[in-house]
Amino acid sequence: MNRDEARSIIAPFYDALSRPATKDVRALVEGLASPDWRSFSGEGVSKGREEFIQQVTGFGRLIPDLAWEIKQVVVDGDTIVVRSEASGTPAADFMGVPHSGKRFAIMTIDMHTLAGGKLVRADHVEDWAGALRQLRG
Repeated sequence: MNRDEARSIIAPFYDALSRPATKDVRALVEGLASPDWRSFSGEGVSKGREEFIQQVTGFGRLIPDLAWEIKQVVVDGDTIVVRSEASGTPAADFMGVPHSGKRFAIMTIDMHTLAGGKLVRADHVEDWAGALRQLRG
């Protein structure tokens, strides 16, 4: 698979993350990810597809203008690596930071593993500490 093919495969995932309150996140994620898909964020923490759908839906209510922009796509066999930028303006207190109307923009990196044309695993990091600094600053 080349970068253009990888981008077209993975784009609906980032579409689900962007302004999620305005779309059917469940349909987008279920169309892409296998039923046993797992998302790993480090330290042994993972969530399944249903937990992820609920999390994204909640983020959509909390951050109505949430945007997740693909900046770079790298392909390695059955893995698609995406460097992206997440940005938004929380509409209420966020991760313990009082609501201020401030906006954040952070880098994220995701490694998506495919099998049988479906996403089966995501390993990812997001700079949420950076987001909190921006919201406090």
